[in-house]
Amino acid sequence: MSDQDRPWTAFYGPSTRKTIDTLDHETIGDFVSAKAEIFGKRPAFTTCLPNGMNGTLTFAQADEMSDALAVYLRDVAGLNSGDRVAVQVPNCLSYPLAAMAVFKAGCVLVNVNPLYTADEMVKQFKDAGPTAIVIIDMFSDKLEEAMTEYPFESVIVTRVAEFLPAMPRGIVGLVQKYWDKSIRPITFDHIRLPEAIRQGRTRHDHMHEVLEGYRSSIGPDDIACLQYTGGTTGVAKGAMLTHRNILMNMAQVMELIENLEDGEEVALTALPLYHIFAFTVNFLGFYSIGAHNILIPNPRPLTNLKRAMENYKITWMSGVNTLFNGLNGEIWFQDTPPRHLKFASAGGMALQGSVAERWQEVTGKPVLEGYGLTESSPVLTFNPFGKTRLNTIGVPVPSTEVKCVDEDGKDVPLGERGELIARGPQIMKGYWNKPEETEKTIMNGWLLTGDIGVMDADGYFRIVDRKKDMILVSGFNVYPNEVEDVMAAHPGIEEVAVIGVPDGSSGEAVKAYIVKQDEALTKDAVRAYAKEHLTNYKVPKLVEFRDELPKSNVGKILRKDLRAEEMAKAAEGQV
Repeated sequence: MSDQDRPWTAFYGPSTRKTIDTLDHETIGDFVSAKAEIFGKRPAFTTCLPNGMNGTLTFAQADEMSDALAVYLRDVAGLNSGDRVAVQVPNCLSYPLAAMAVFKAGCVLVNVNPLYTADEMVKQFKDAGPTAIVIIDMFSDKLEEAMTEYPFESVIVTRVAEFLPAMPRGIVGLVQKYWDKSIRPITFDHIRLPEAIRQGRTRHDHMHEVLEGYRSSIGPDDIACLQYTGGTTGVAKGAMLTHRNILMNMAQVMELIENLEDGEEVALTALPLYHIFAFTVNFLGFYSIGAHNILIPNPRPLTNLKRAMENYKITWMSGVNTLFNGLNGEIWFQDTPPRHLKFASAGGMALQGSVAERWQEVTGKPVLEGYGLTESSPVLTFNPFGKTRLNTIGVPVPSTEVKCVDEDGKDVPLGERGELIARGPQIMKGYWNKPEETEKTIMNGWLLTGDIGVMDADGYFRIVDRKKDMILVSGFNVYPNEVEDVMAAHPGIEEVAVIGVPDGSSGEAVKAYIVKQDEALTKDAVRAYAKEHLTNYKVPKLVEFRDELPKSNVGKILRKDLRAEEMAKAAEGQV
């Protein structure tokens, strides 16, 4: 497709490349080392704890420490190129060090959610086949249980206050061990992260030559990361993301974001770095411009973000709809929003129009919404800075084609609904050990997203919904996002989720789960409000009030959990 056939490129900035043909670095290991040479003594990462205690590593320090850890992985732990290393660590200084070391060692990163149960860990371990693991000490008891079914050859244990100054590190350790008792004795063989780094340092006099040897064994099309996802079919799979996939997507996103200054930005990272958006954009993207990354180990409660916003001149942050919605409602945030913020970025779930508008009112800055999947490293589309269109996911990033197709794979007319499919250099290599699943998801080079979207004449896309979330009411299609967006604008509603439930008269009925902002809100008032703004068949037939809605660890509301509850009720004859 020529640039003339891509209407969205007209909305790129004057200096934005429409295509990105080559990479400056072949592997992520090369990339992180090269950037450390440029930004050396500037602060790279800070762990910011809610009690105000924090610790910082410069680019040079993070580079040297990850070099040493890479040597440990290869020379002491005995790993080879392509071996998998699980990293099960929340946002703290240990995460970037571990990830960078894995890449420098020529190994494959396997991101693991720290909050997984032992059973969930075992399933992922058995599928990915990691040889070594870096894990936070708070969850070592779960690893001990998991290792009865999946033993590791090498275990490196770290802590959330790792590399903080001695006094705050000691205080945090005492609180965790004796006050909240979140740290339990570790009975299995392991090594502490600082000791692993120390041992790596002592192995070679010429560290850089050794590391060059490790990295020379891999290339841009080798797997850098196994990123697990429910995918487009709901079964957990490891997306094989190559060095080229990730570096290209990082470049695509940063190309489309204007108004950023090298070495001057301060990024607030509340989304977990093991989440693919935070990994590619927060971690690597902002590392590429020498930004100072403020890492929040746990953003709940939201007051955990308060110290970071008070102590650092935050210029950028990312989040999901629930994070922005929650901050909008915090009195401390309304009173003192971050003064240096240039903009925020949203992904992971649909950004509701009322939330975006309220954020703009509170902060004076926009939320730029984007869209993507784990399978696309993840970003496919993004709203160009200064040209944001509310309730859209923006335009395709450079070197990316996105279109809407019907059930037969044929392009639908402009403005009509169709499944979004995409192709570009950020599309995954496939699913780990699942060729049949790969064939269902990637056809003729196009990634089938499973999402229903619409493209306007300017190339801006709007998500209508996922295929599997669509509700069929008496033959009419109802898209939960549309209903949720309307309901979220009600001043008495804090959060809302909509699903379809079986209904004898219409096939399916719309059901809304609501967390109240106003305790006086009634079901009749909810339905009356919906009738004012929605066609009758889209109005929720059923309304259920909840104290909270089920969410993923990044704050995404889980409709699938609500559907599972309804199915269980039906099986027990409760509905």
